[in-house]
Amino acid sequence: MAESAVGFSPGHISGYFRRFDGDSMESTGSCGGGIVIDKGVYAVVTPARETSVSVNVARSADEDTCIARTSPPIEYALERLGVTATVKTITSLPPGAGFGLSAAALLATLTAANALFETGLTDDAIARLAHISELEHQTGLGDVAACTGGGIVCRKEPGISSSIIRMNGSGVTLSALSYGGLSTADVITSPAQMARVKEAYSAECAKSPQDFFRISREFAEKSGLIPEEIRPILDACDEHGIPASMTMLGKGVFALGDQSFSVLSEFGIPCELHVAEEGFRLIEVK
Repeated sequence: MAESAVGFSPGHISGYFRRFDGDSMESTGSCGGGIVIDKGVYAVVTPARETSVSVNVARSADEDTCIARTSPPIEYALERLGVTATVKTITSLPPGAGFGLSAAALLATLTAANALFETGLTDDAIARLAHISELEHQTGLGDVAACTGGGIVCRKEPGISSSIIRMNGSGVTLSALSYGGLSTADVITSPAQMARVKEAYSAECAKSPQDFFRISREFAEKSGLIPEEIRPILDACDEHGIPASMTMLGKGVFALGDQSFSVLSEFGIPCELHVAEEGFRLIEVK
């Protein structure tokens, strides 16, 4: 057996969604649209007698900070896979803020573990296990399906085997600014909130990046999900004619175009993002 393996998965910013409960975990999830982003989660997996997970945020190229020493979804997924390992996940994005990092961490970890322990899972099987783990722990609905590839996505059907339309986002620049997280579980398990989401949801697929932001912003406004803390940021983007909306689900804003970075910089330190060209993948085994 190899000493370690590293997996990577891009993150995903959801712009609009609607929850659907299917007759199985595989067919339960959400429809909607989002952008698969080039930043995400790396997972370093090594064999161990007992599973342990550390969740880390990169502060620089050479420094990261541990923010948690447990991850129930990852621990659950590895148990289902039948392996025990030490896992270190690393991201440069703020966790819990609408960047799809729980899905990315699962996909990166399972990809590395699958290679390290030679469990023989296909990419589809890895995605199914990650999706089930997300649903089991109420950390997401459709991010896993989106992160199986890149682009600006429109998920036409719920679940992990959903029909996904992917728009090429090569050359598209985004900026994002987060003021912290929202509880995904609190939102997706609230009947009242899900009723508002259902009413606000549009099943249309975007024809361009600008169109994606139009659909996303209309959904954000109608759903009542926008936190008051980010309203001034959205207003500033509107004043400058910059397409922008709320990161689902987080206290954050993401905006389109090269000029968006300077506008968001008035309110904090934004990150520059690009549309990912591909989904989760194995980085190395050594």
